[in-house]
Amino acid sequence: MSDKLNLKNSMELFAEAQTLVPGGVAGIRRPYNFVPGEYPIFFEKGKGGRIIDVDGNEYIDYLCAYGPIIIGYREEEIDNAVIEQIKEKGICFSLTQKLQNELVYKLRELIPSCEMASIVKTGSDATTIAIRVARAYTGKKKIARCGYHGWHDWCVEVKGGIPEKLYEDVLEFHYNDLDQLEDILKNNQDDMAGIIITPVGHPLAEPVQMPKPGYLEGVRALADKYGCVLIFDEIRSGFRCAMGGAQALFGVTPDLTTIGKAMANGYAIAALVGKREYMKVLEKDVFLSSTFFPNSDAQVAALKTIEILQRDKMLDTIAAKGNNFAQQVEKVVADSGIPARFSGAPWMPFITFPRDEAGLYKKLRTEFYTQLIRRGVFLQPYHHGYICYRHTDEDLAYTVQAIKDSLGELKSIV
Repeated sequence: MSDKLNLKNSMELFAEAQTLVPGGVAGIRRPYNFVPGEYPIFFEKGKGGRIIDVDGNEYIDYLCAYGPIIIGYREEEIDNAVIEQIKEKGICFSLTQKLQNELVYKLRELIPSCEMASIVKTGSDATTIAIRVARAYTGKKKIARCGYHGWHDWCVEVKGGIPEKLYEDVLEFHYNDLDQLEDILKNNQDDMAGIIITPVGHPLAEPVQMPKPGYLEGVRALADKYGCVLIFDEIRSGFRCAMGGAQALFGVTPDLTTIGKAMANGYAIAALVGKREYMKVLEKDVFLSSTFFPNSDAQVAALKTIEILQRDKMLDTIAAKGNNFAQQVEKVVADSGIPARFSGAPWMPFITFPRDEAGLYKKLRTEFYTQLIRRGVFLQPYHHGYICYRHTDEDLAYTVQAIKDSLGELKSIV
């Protein structure tokens, strides 16, 4: 049994924060999304694949800032490129800098669906403008959705403060179920504007799913059959599954694609990219503007991140590390005798516990992630993790042993 971490400073800062910020910290970073009392709430710094909290505890970090850290924290080559742009040219102007064009040329080179692009700041920006484009292009209202697509009115799961009229035309379907999707399209065929789907399935607190053979091809065919705009939400899978995203890996090209997270290794940027005929509605029919969308700091970071990923073939290394890690963890899970499941190989590792009527899975999940964080492995109980380039072989080997030891602590519960 590992000792409980000293989290005194985190707890004091959180108590203070609750008087300053609703909930103390924002959304998914709140303590109830981890194991309250066992996980830190404030970090001090990070480097490579590791982070240190405000109490000095060090962790191997597999949450990677919820996905943006594809290489590692504080990558000097990227940061120095941004610093140079800030010092020599500036980043925020009334008009646009030429870096916009350079970045879009690069996106066109890599992403199969990209003929044009609009640069934004967050994944929610990108998915929301994608929906607006689909509706404007088709002149229809209804959207079929599968996956988490952000916090905006049309898609957020928590409906407080949102009138029903703002999401009543958004219809949810389950990943890897073509029949359910076709039923939605057939029953609403006169008013279907688009389909938005994460090409890799990652439902909250559930195992990560890869597409069944023919599934994404089937979604593409249904979009064509019913005259819908097909949108791939690649905020998580872009610049991770392949340089061109999951669409390049699986060979299925959507009409529009949202990208973000790993594109700039932690700098705030996202984009809607797509085929010219759809994107052109943004010229006059659809409004898109923001003071900070054209800021060039993140554009510089994105160009440099993409350059490094390509130059050093980092995604090949990440996939190899992830597959080796997965093989070892799957064996550990199988040998443990604990009802647990590993999913998400090679990019998005996740250990979950199958639901049961008695609620044992909740106890197992809480104790497992308590034991894991006490051993200095930072993962989230309700959200898959990520493998980044700077996770060393030693980090991964240590983590396999920590998972084995943590599962061993559950035998008294089962």
